[in-house]
Amino acid sequence: MNRPTSLGSWVADDYDVVAEIADNMPTGLTVADDGRLFVSFPRWGDDVPFTVAEIVDGRPIAYPDLESNTWTEGDGSGRLVSVQSVIVDPNGHLWLLDTGAPSFEPFVSHGPKLVEIDLSTNRVVRVIEPSQDAMTATTYLNDVRFDFSRGDAGVAYITDSQAVGALIVVDLATGESWSRLRGHTSTKAVDQFRAVVQGVVREGYRVGADGIALSADGSRLWYSPLSSRRLYSVSTAALLDRELSEDLVAATVTDHGDKSASDGMESDTDGNLYVTSYEHSAVLKLDARGVWSTVMHGPELLWPDTLALAADGNLYLSVNQLPRSPLFNGVDDRVGPYLIVRAQVHAAPIRLTKTSA
Repeated sequence: MNRPTSLGSWVADDYDVVAEIADNMPTGLTVADDGRLFVSFPRWGDDVPFTVAEIVDGRPIAYPDLESNTWTEGDGSGRLVSVQSVIVDPNGHLWLLDTGAPSFEPFVSHGPKLVEIDLSTNRVVRVIEPSQDAMTATTYLNDVRFDFSRGDAGVAYITDSQAVGALIVVDLATGESWSRLRGHTSTKAVDQFRAVVQGVVREGYRVGADGIALSADGSRLWYSPLSSRRLYSVSTAALLDRELSEDLVAATVTDHGDKSASDGMESDTDGNLYVTSYEHSAVLKLDARGVWSTVMHGPELLWPDTLALAADGNLYLSVNQLPRSPLFNGVDDRVGPYLIVRAQVHAAPIRLTKTSA
C-alpha cells in the first residue's frame, strides 16, 4: 500500500548537482554526445564577462574564446552580445542563439543571430542573421530547435518571446527566415497574467512564446508563452509552407490544455515532453499517452529554466533564481550559487537528420 508523503515534502528531489556557478546566472544549456556541457549567461544587467561558457571541472570557461564574448555596447558584428540558448546538433556542432538585446532592450545592429561552431575545432563556421522582415523592433530570440531532415540543409525554429510573440523559421541552406503566428493567442502573453513563485505574486511577466520542442518525428512543434499556462503545438509542414496563409497555419494549432506555467521544454524519441514548472520548482513530463507526472521537484529549484536531454539519458536543468534578480525584482535577493542539475530519465534525445527521416 502506498503511504502518503508528509506535508511539505518534495516528491522528486532525487537529482544530482552537476555544477555550482558562483557569479553569473545561467539560462541556456546543452550537452554534447561526448559529455561536454555548455551554458549561456545573457547580459541582463549583471557584469557578465562572457555570455557562453563550457563547464570544465565544474567551472565556466569562456567559449569559444574570451575575445568573441567581449562586448560592451554598439554593433554586434563578430561578437556575442547576449546569448539566450545553446544547442548541440546531430552533427556535433554547437549553435548559439544570440538575442542581440541586452537587458531586454531593443536589439543592436547585427546582434540577433545564430552562430554555428564546430566542436571538433572550436571555431565558428557560420553566422546567420534573421531577415529583418521576420522580426519587429522588439523581437527577443529566446529558444531554438533544429530539424536537419527538412529542406536542403535543415531548418531552425525559433521562439520570439516579446509580449506579442511569434515563431520564426530559418532555412539553413539559404539563410532566409520568416515569422509565423505573430500575435496569435498561442504565441502572445496572456493579458493580466500573474505568476505565483514560491508564494510571491509576480505581475511583471509579459513574455510571449518561450519554450519550444519538436515531436519525435518532427511533424509537430510544441511551444508555449512564458506568461501562460497552456500548451500548444502546430504543424511544422504549415510553418514551412510560405505560400500558406496565416489563417491556415493557425488552423493547425492545437491547444493541449493546462500544463502549469513553464519556461523551458524538451522532448525525447519515445514521444515524451518535459516542461519546467517555474511556479512549483519542478520539472513535469507529459508522456505519449497524455499522462502528466513529476520528474524533478526540490527546494533548490527556484526558477527551473532550460532543459537539455543528453545521449546518456540524463535530463539536465539550469536553475537561476530569475524572480529574485534586479531585472524582475527591483532589488537583488539572489542567494548563490546557481545550479546545473540532472536526473536520469532513461530516454534518448531527438536527432532529426536525412537518415532518420
